[in-house]
Amino acid sequence: MPSPESGSAIGEHAAILRSQLQAMAAAFYPPSAEKVLRRFSSGEAAKILGISDSRLRQLSIEGQGPQPEITQYGRRSYSLADIHALREFFDETTKSGRKFSPRRQGDEHLQVISVVNFKGGSGKTTTSAHLAQYLVLKGYRVLAVDLDPQASLSALHGVQPEIDVGPGETLYGAIRYGEERRPLSEIIRPTYFTGLDIVPGNLELMEFEHETPKALTSRQRDQLFFERVAKALDSVADNYDVVVIDCPPQLGFLTLSALCAATSLLITVHPQMLDVASMSQFLAMTDDLLEVVRGAGGVIRYDALRYLITRYEPQDGPQTRITALLRNLFGEAVLTSPMVKSSAVSDAGLTKQTLYEVGRESMNRQTYDRAVEALDAVNGEVEAMVRKAWGRAA
Repeated sequence: MPSPESGSAIGEHAAILRSQLQAMAAAFYPPSAEKVLRRFSSGEAAKILGISDSRLRQLSIEGQGPQPEITQYGRRSYSLADIHALREFFDETTKSGRKFSPRRQGDEHLQVISVVNFKGGSGKTTTSAHLAQYLVLKGYRVLAVDLDPQASLSALHGVQPEIDVGPGETLYGAIRYGEERRPLSEIIRPTYFTGLDIVPGNLELMEFEHETPKALTSRQRDQLFFERVAKALDSVADNYDVVVIDCPPQLGFLTLSALCAATSLLITVHPQMLDVASMSQFLAMTDDLLEVVRGAGGVIRYDALRYLITRYEPQDGPQTRITALLRNLFGEAVLTSPMVKSSAVSDAGLTKQTLYEVGRESMNRQTYDRAVEALDAVNGEVEAMVRKAWGRAA
């Protein structure tokens, strides 16, 4: 093996690690295997739909609507596709006027939520994944866009960036310069989480960072980098209600393009002084760059800008003080509910799952319930933000 002083050691280490990761992936996820979402109990399905379990049970007894799978012990369960179909059934048969499907209508515009932070480790990908899945569970049509070359969001959804994603199969394929650009509709792929589609990421996304400086020398309007993500999303807007973009942890051309495409920003912040200081620099730099974009003809208008406290430990005095400081400075721009640090989220992540994918039986139930309650509170605020942008009641 080359010595550390040798430049070739980096490449050799990368090859060794890539080979090992591929072997591990093959062991856990054989080529023929696909990630499958668990089924939801009748109680869980009723809660997701916002109805009583007894009503759902009565429908099953009467043979109306999508029917559950029933075990030999009489336990009923539904797939996520069944839950979506139940929404349609209720919308067609309920006479009270209540709408179970929250999909956008009329002139309600596509919501594009960019989840950003200048520093890694702020829970950005965890936030993006849980937010996207929560919105799907609520009945929205969601597109998740992995704009981070590290592609953790893709891996969480069963897409191995080094194995499953080929050239031109990331967002780069739809925003690149030149004739090889592809329609975004050809790049989007469905996930096992019915109702959630994804644009996966991998290291190919870095090409946009390298090519954009060259393109900036061109005066052709088609070459303006900050319009490209927005235009790509516009081409598939009719198919979705919400787009969630997991941005890279640095302020490059990819992140700036996502900021320009966004209708709302969700800025994650870990309540530590160094992280807050980093965020201060991020905000100042972002403001300067967005001013340049506006000067070049870009139109930037946000329905909302919110800060989300992540990895929050209520018993940590310094974190509590910093959180109070942020609320005092930014008021309602800071989400009321923090993303509480929980071993349940970490435990689920060990198997590349979110908390919405694993069941209560897989871990300590009290820990699970507290974590899900915290997640639902955060994501419920973001959903209310979306509904307000559409002019609906929260």
